[in-house]
Amino acid sequence: MAPTRVCFVCLGNICRSPTAEAVMRHRLQFHDLGVHVEVESAGTGDWHVGHPPDERAREEATRRGITMESVAQQFTEADFDRFDLILAMDSANLEALRRIAPSAEAASKVQMLREFDPLANGDLDVPDPYFGGSQGFVEVFDMVDRSVVGLLDHIGSTRANG
Repeated sequence: MAPTRVCFVCLGNICRSPTAEAVMRHRLQFHDLGVHVEVESAGTGDWHVGHPPDERAREEATRRGITMESVAQQFTEADFDRFDLILAMDSANLEALRRIAPSAEAASKVQMLREFDPLANGDLDVPDPYFGGSQGFVEVFDMVDRSVVGLLDHIGSTRANG
């Protein structure tokens, strides 16, 4: 069975989506699915293409023992062919992804990351911490970590059931 290819998507690919990518890579090191999941992140916008993650996100990652090594890239229509599961960080990015989807099948690959967060309570947006202080990055990491745990359970269950 081919690996499950996952892409996390936010606006600029320097805060939320690279956080999700780094948390997922970290958790996969200790999970049975490690060799069965490939993960990347991207942004719907191109403002930060080629840049490293936001310094505040990297600081929070380091505090948690997680390394962030991604470089910002923009999600394109062609990426729908590359990924099995495309996880938007908020409803605005969900809509942007659905708008560029080349088909209904491609659009069906797009979900919200917090659909896998047991504490979401219907609020599926991961808030953008970019214009706030460091506490926003702490909250984003907590949301993302819970969601990634749920996502790994979902992927494991899906792979087990063929």
